[in-house]
Amino acid sequence: MRFVPQFTDGQAFPYELGKVVCVGRNYADHAKELDNPVPSQPLLFIKPSTSVVDLQQPLSPPFHRGEVHYEVELALLVGKTISDATPDEASAAITGLGLALDLTLRDIQTELKEKGHPWEIAKGFDGACPLSPFLPLSRVPNWNALAFKLEIDGEERQHGEGADMIFTIPTLVAEMSRHFTLEAGDVILTGTPAGVGELPRGAKLRMTLTGGLDITTSVVE
Repeated sequence: MRFVPQFTDGQAFPYELGKVVCVGRNYADHAKELDNPVPSQPLLFIKPSTSVVDLQQPLSPPFHRGEVHYEVELALLVGKTISDATPDEASAAITGLGLALDLTLRDIQTELKEKGHPWEIAKGFDGACPLSPFLPLSRVPNWNALAFKLEIDGEERQHGEGADMIFTIPTLVAEMSRHFTLEAGDVILTGTPAGVGELPRGAKLRMTLTGGLDITTSVVE
């Protein structure tokens, strides 16, 4: 059975989760910390639905495959089908806001990038996208006012704001819809701010988002 997105009030979304469309390097400070150029257009990739797990449950990354890095991101739940949308149409298609971890097998990704190969296997493995419940869009009406953070064992590691994105949410979603039809149940990850790093075994994680989302979880030893 495929993952079904949930809202924070416990209500299930009426569609199963589809694909997860992601953007890399949407925060200039994150691009610089990994010695990557700041992109002039969105760098898009997709995680399969099988990568999604409940962020509120303990995380069990494949540590046996090398370093697993955390990247906290604002997640958007698509509420209706759009294709080749305008920014206004793209904005109107979003029905929920949440948080996700874009877990990355960094050793594998680095090796693949050096060879010029695709790096989906470093981003799309089972459990690579822990996902929170979604706030109704009405809770946070202003994209630029969004702020989120990640704490690990009580220490703030990442802090992001909508106003700091290279590509705004309406522009980003519209661009995604030019390349992939977005359907109800699809999820969009909007990029990660600076502060990414290796996910510690046994760590306690807390993630918060403007509008009242407050998620805690743990990592297996």
